[in-house]
Amino acid sequence: MIKKKLNYIGMGRGIKMNIYHAIIKDLEGVSKLFNLYRMFYQQPSDLEGAKTYIKKRLASRDSVILVVKDKQGYVGFTQLYPTFSSISMKRVWILNDLYVDAEARNQGVGEMLLDKAKEFAAETGAKSISLSTAPDNYSAQRLYERNGYVRDSHFYQYELGLP
Repeated sequence: MIKKKLNYIGMGRGIKMNIYHAIIKDLEGVSKLFNLYRMFYQQPSDLEGAKTYIKKRLASRDSVILVVKDKQGYVGFTQLYPTFSSISMKRVWILNDLYVDAEARNQGVGEMLLDKAKEFAAETGAKSISLSTAPDNYSAQRLYERNGYVRDSHFYQYELGLP
């Protein structure tokens, strides 16, 4: 997995915020945000399950988690999963999760996460970043479109649920 270090200090809410690759010491903070993210999508709270899931991602390095912290604690994260495009023969990152704590919203945290995800993807030679969001998540749609993401009108997505 990619081991590129990323550290950035930006301003949000008028205070310094650190953006960096999550490591195992961030497990508690990231897991809490991940649990809140899942609850946003109508999943029941499961903090222990969230910890187990995030710990596995960090240990196996099969995803990249960017986390934002300020002096009060963890305020946002995004999780990227690698895949590849057979057509372009290049890496593609799937931005699967992006969550900003309710108290930190509308302060630029989401934009900071998207900027760093874009920078990271470019540094790894990726062709693109893809994502999906709920049809009724208008604030996320505005955020993505403001940051250059374009809604795909060429392909349909399908999913096969497995037992």
